[in-house]
Amino acid sequence: MTLTAPRHAAPSRPAPAAPAEPAARPTGTARPGTARPEGRFRVVARSVGLGLGYGVLAVVLLLAAVTILVPRFTGSVPLTVLSGSMEPTLPVGSLVVVRPVEAADVRIGDVVTYLPNPDDPTAVTHRVTGITHRTDGGRTFTLQGDANDAPDLPVQDHQVRARVWYVVHHLGHLNSAVNVDDRHLGVYVVAGGFFVWAVDLWRRTWRDRRAAADAGSALDQRGLGQAAQQGTVGHP
Repeated sequence: MTLTAPRHAAPSRPAPAAPAEPAARPTGTARPGTARPEGRFRVVARSVGLGLGYGVLAVVLLLAAVTILVPRFTGSVPLTVLSGSMEPTLPVGSLVVVRPVEAADVRIGDVVTYLPNPDDPTAVTHRVTGITHRTDGGRTFTLQGDANDAPDLPVQDHQVRARVWYVVHHLGHLNSAVNVDDRHLGVYVVAGGFFVWAVDLWRRTWRDRRAAADAGSALDQRGLGQAAQQGTVGHP
């Protein structure tokens, strides 16, 4: 009897594995390292709003400084130009801040403020065009408005009160509105309002920066987690 050895089945080869498809990204999830367009728009709009707020605050504080703070702390006096006798140098409605001056320090060409009548507090601000030295040691000044055709009546040295320090156009009416009987209370109220506004702007800026930093950190962590799941994270 003839015997034959059993044949062994050839080992089967495993089928090639299909390439793994990347995990589907949840709808609405931002790609790592990127931000949504609407998020960027909000950030830009918020930044522009804060910039405008700071700009308005700076302008208001500057106006308050030139009309209230600087005159108060320097002993100066803010005046409002009511006539056009000194145009175009001092247009109507301008704010003129004058500082006390000694008659001996007044020079030709200076714009000074004097009181024409001792019983009338109305002041006149004109340019010095001439100086006469009297025999008693005093001085008599000739003044004239830049837009006037004739000089003023002679002005004695004791009538001169101040010399123009600086001029801000179009702020005279604001100065008239501020310099009322209760201006001290108004100054404190306005200053307090500015302080509260500044604190609020600083708080909002700090909050927005903190929120932006937290959002950026969360986005980075999310991107690293997704990259780790896909096996694309490199190690040194």
